[in-house]
Amino acid sequence: MLHVENPSVNIPNVLQAALHNVIPNSTLMVQQLPKTPIKLWLIPPVFPTERLDDEVIRQIWENTPYWIFCWASGLAMAQWLLEHPEQVQGKTVLDFGSGSGVVAIAAKLAGAKRVICCDIDPISLAACHANAQLNAVELEYLDDLYRAEPVDVLLAADVLYDQCNRFFLDDFLKITQNVWVADSRVRHFDHPNYVKMMEKQATTWPDLDEAKEFNLVSFYRSLP
Repeated sequence: MLHVENPSVNIPNVLQAALHNVIPNSTLMVQQLPKTPIKLWLIPPVFPTERLDDEVIRQIWENTPYWIFCWASGLAMAQWLLEHPEQVQGKTVLDFGSGSGVVAIAAKLAGAKRVICCDIDPISLAACHANAQLNAVELEYLDDLYRAEPVDVLLAADVLYDQCNRFFLDDFLKITQNVWVADSRVRHFDHPNYVKMMEKQATTWPDLDEAKEFNLVSFYRSLP
C-alpha cells in the first residue's frame, strides 16, 4: 500500500511552482515507496483530472516534469540496490537521468561513498536535493554528463525509451566500465558491450495504470 503523508508540510517552493506551471491545480505529497525506506515528493495518487483542459494536457505531454513520478524502472533499480548493496558499497556512483533522485538515494542508503545525480533539467536536480533531504542523505549534483569525472559505477533507469538516446550507451563506457541500465520500455537492445541480466516487476508511483508490459523492468549490464 502507498503511504501518503501530510501534503501541506514544507513543500519545496521551487518544485511546487514548477508543477503549477504544468498542472495548475495540483500539489505535491511526500509518499513512501513500496518495499523501500525511501520517501519522495510526488504528485498525488489522485489529482483533479476533471480540471485539465486541452492546454494543460498539451503541457503535460510536451513538458513532462518527470520528477513528479517515480517511474517503474527507477523504483525497480532502487529496490534492487537495497537488496544488493555490494553493487555500490564504498564506491563512487553516478546516477544518470536522475529525475526524482530515487536511484541515487537508494545507492547512498546502500552504502555508496559518493553519489552524483546527473540531469540536464535544473528542476530535476532541485527535486533530487529536496528528496535527499527527506531521506537524510548527502548527494552531489551535475548538469552535464560530459563534465563527469570517472566513477566506479554508473546507473541509468528509464533513459532508453527514445531511440535517439541509445548513443549514451557508448558514452557511459567512457566514464566507467561498470554500467547498469534498467528500462521498462526496452526489452532487448543489440549492443556488443551490454548483456541482459534479469527482469524485475515494478509499477510507476503514483500508479499511472500503464499497460502491464511496462511493469516489467529489464536490467542490462556492461560487459567487463
